[in-house]
Amino acid sequence: MTATRHPLAFVYVRCASRSHRQLHMRLEGCDHYVDRMGWVLAGRWFDLGDHALSTHRPQLDTMLAAMRTEAGRREVMCLVHTWERLATDATHRQLLQRRIVEVGGRMATTFGEYDRPTTDAVLLGRKT
Repeated sequence: MTATRHPLAFVYVRCASRSHRQLHMRLEGCDHYVDRMGWVLAGRWFDLGDHALSTHRPQLDTMLAAMRTEAGRREVMCLVHTWERLATDATHRQLLQRRIVEVGGRMATTFGEYDRPTTDAVLLGRKT
């Protein structure tokens, strides 16, 4: 009998502000959610300043490469504080979510929202 492997949580945070108070609050929320869900923390990736506002997100790219490596071994989750922490623009957010799905990952927020596992257009839904 094999043990169920808990998902790996890849925490992604972006913060354009010079003040990192919100960044730390979001990280704390993510850490608590990972613990509550019993997931294993794979790491934390931060895009700060101008990178947090642009379509070029170097740390997100690095995280996606790590997710791709692990996706063949176990379930991988990209955890963000809220959907807007990935991108405030809905179209940009869906494109980024598609990239996460393409590497074999899924998305979740600290408010219990999950994407639906699909390789088609990413549709958002609340886990019930």
